[in-house]
Amino acid sequence: MPARISVREKEAKAILADIKTRFKLDEELFTSKPHLEKTQLEKAELIWADGKPLIFRREGRLLPTLRFDRVIQRLPRVVVDMGAVSHICNGADVMAKGIRRIDGEFKSGDLVTIVDEKHGKSLAIGQALEDSSFIRSMERGKAISNIHYVSDEMWNAIRD
Repeated sequence: MPARISVREKEAKAILADIKTRFKLDEELFTSKPHLEKTQLEKAELIWADGKPLIFRREGRLLPTLRFDRVIQRLPRVVVDMGAVSHICNGADVMAKGIRRIDGEFKSGDLVTIVDEKHGKSLAIGQALEDSSFIRSMERGKAISNIHYVSDEMWNAIRD
């Protein structure tokens, strides 16, 4: 894995403020002065907070990794059938036909957690292509764009 580089205090404050605002997090997320580091990957920049790989930046946008439980648990959940799991874990977008249930409400463009129906395990983070109410009525077509998934470059960099 590429080396970790310490993030300057000014940039660290901006990153933390952005994450708190973007995901509506009021409570203290980290220690009073978390130590942030970053690692440059091929398609994204991975940001470590107090040694934990919680955030990544892709195309200027800060997003949570699948390891950032406090954020992942707050996102609406899209539950998919077991037949969709291998496709999603290989980077495929979520098709309406594979969705079994939607927990929570969201708008087009919002982030969602994609979980399997059998174990409820997080498989991916996606961006909704339509509002949740519309997706519930869809019979076919793409519903969620897959952003970060188990087995992608980010996952391989952060897994234990």
